[in-house]
Amino acid sequence: MLEAEIEAQVSRSIMVEEKDTSLTRIRSRRLKEILIEKFFFLNGVLAILVLVGIFSLLFAKGYPAIRELGWESFFGSAVWNPTSYGVPKYGILSLLTSTLMVTLGAMVIAVPLGVACAAFISEVASPRMREILKPAVEILAAIPSVVVGFLGIVLLNPLISKVFGISHGLNALNGSILLAVMALPTIISLSEDALRAVPKTYKEASLALAANRWQTIARVCIPSALSGIIASVMLGMGRAIGETMTVLMATGNAPALNFNFLEAIQTMTATIAIELGEVPYNTTHYYALFVIGVVLFVMTFLVNLVSDIILQKYQEVER
Repeated sequence: MLEAEIEAQVSRSIMVEEKDTSLTRIRSRRLKEILIEKFFFLNGVLAILVLVGIFSLLFAKGYPAIRELGWESFFGSAVWNPTSYGVPKYGILSLLTSTLMVTLGAMVIAVPLGVACAAFISEVASPRMREILKPAVEILAAIPSVVVGFLGIVLLNPLISKVFGISHGLNALNGSILLAVMALPTIISLSEDALRAVPKTYKEASLALAANRWQTIARVCIPSALSGIIASVMLGMGRAIGETMTVLMATGNAPALNFNFLEAIQTMTATIAIELGEVPYNTTHYYALFVIGVVLFVMTFLVNLVSDIILQKYQEVER
């Protein structure tokens, strides 16, 4: 009887120890989960605070110019000449138009090429070729923008000048081609991921209905991945809008309102890069450059917001 009682007490103590150990593990796991959750929450809040801080800084620096000149002075005129001997002009309409010109021109070039390249990598290329092409496209994104601009001056400039019979090739077309090259990695990579996420049953059903591979890609795969493709295009557009060195080197930097891709233009980013380092501090010209920064910030923020909304809707449809 004594031995049985001892064994029962030992078994009870072992069960209590195991229960305590399991409770300790559960508490430790919950603590880790809480800490990880707080860490990601703090990172998200920090990103929002940084975003709000950047916008607040730009607006605070640009507000003196807005207060002095008014929004009509910026958006109602196409003449940007802050250093005029007469009355300085601060119209950013020509700069805004030039920025949209090279961005839309880049998208016209990059979107068909990017989607076609993504479809080839995703649906046509062999696994071996895919392993080569995918890293090559991602390496293309690592090329510095100043190198791309230099190639535009050395290679595209004489080529455009010779093909179109103009005096020089530093114009909106040059900038559009270079921005298209810089936007291609984003469009190709995200579009390829969206195409690979299309369920295999869709493709098998199309092939079972006697459609060939190209018909399946054009009429099944691309429409099914359209939301992801649109999001990639929007992100590529955001990259093109915010690019500085490439357009600074390749577009001629002539702040004039025109809609001819063979004419020299000047974008908003190039204007800030050219003038901010030489403008006197705390002058109207200085603050006016921050107004351009506010406009650029709002444009890129809206583009990225739209792309994020599209991606979220795409993920909800997939779920």
